[in-house]
Amino acid sequence: MKLFIVFGTRPEAIKMAPVVKAFRADPAFETVVCVTGQHREMLDSVLGLFGITPDIDLDIMTAGQSLTDVTVATLSGLAPHLERERPDAVLVHGDTTSAMAAALAAFYAQIPVGHVEAGLRTGDMHAPWPEEMNRRTIDMLSRWLFAPTETSRDALLDEGVPPGHIVVTGNTVIDALLSVVATLHGDRDQKAALDAQFGFLDPSKKLIVVTGHRRENFDGGLERMCEALARLARRGDVEIVYPVHLNENVQRAANAVLADTQGVHLIAPQDYLPFVYLMDRAHLLISDSGGIQEEAPALGKPVLVTRDVTERPEAIVAGTCRLVGTDPDRIVAEAEILLDDPSEYARVSAISNPYGDGTAAPRILEAMKHGR
Repeated sequence: MKLFIVFGTRPEAIKMAPVVKAFRADPAFETVVCVTGQHREMLDSVLGLFGITPDIDLDIMTAGQSLTDVTVATLSGLAPHLERERPDAVLVHGDTTSAMAAALAAFYAQIPVGHVEAGLRTGDMHAPWPEEMNRRTIDMLSRWLFAPTETSRDALLDEGVPPGHIVVTGNTVIDALLSVVATLHGDRDQKAALDAQFGFLDPSKKLIVVTGHRRENFDGGLERMCEALARLARRGDVEIVYPVHLNENVQRAANAVLADTQGVHLIAPQDYLPFVYLMDRAHLLISDSGGIQEEAPALGKPVLVTRDVTERPEAIVAGTCRLVGTDPDRIVAEAEILLDDPSEYARVSAISNPYGDGTAAPRILEAMKHGR
């Protein structure tokens, strides 16, 4: 079976790396890896970490490109490769615009699509925007729908997807995370290098790791989150590390509120290995990232989710993540519960991760091998 795997952003690369490695190791498949190249430097670092060399690089990234530009570039860039290679299936991940465009290109070429991380829903087409539309579109175009949880499977069934097209796999990000954590804990030299890299951190203080990049928070939400971080930093017993996304909206908000704030470290976006190191060292995380909602619970770390809705309700129901929106009072109040109440922190940290056991990629491979 000739399989075409397409991804372009850093989160996609992390989550698809275990899938690529599983399929490339199985002689039943001829696996062609195509990257769109949206997150150029961050993408390349993940590929290097996991030892993946792409066969095709569309290199679509241009400065200031719009969602329309991404869609058009992916469609026009992918079409000739699909025509030449004629794969038996195309595999995409998640809810990015390039994933949606890749699925559409395969549909136009009448090639079956497999969707890794299918069935995630908020029920609101504008939150997150445009991701909710993207993943719904991909699911409509897909023959194989690899749902990470029973909740996502139920969402697909509610929309009329035939049960035989859905396989519950767990989330591939747990496969990736556990492999990187094993590297961290098993390589003393690597661990020492990361300890030195983050030697500016005070081990006597509780570490809060922060990310923020959602478009829905560009209209004041990021600034409100940063106001909460400044208030938390004034406690004096915490230290905050915020790898600031390269998007100019994110950069502007972080620097306007937090520049020169004592106890807050605004640093460059991190490669995956050092970011896993930071998560592993953190007391808690504050983030609007979908991936962190899945990864942090596997490390026993609570997450305050700076969104009003999430397509990952499993962690909210389990209690490993809490929706706090971008209201500074709510963020500070919830953070202080986890900072000041050891029994509550211990309870949350001990909750089982709802996103799988680290064997999602083999389940995807077996489902495709046996035509399920």
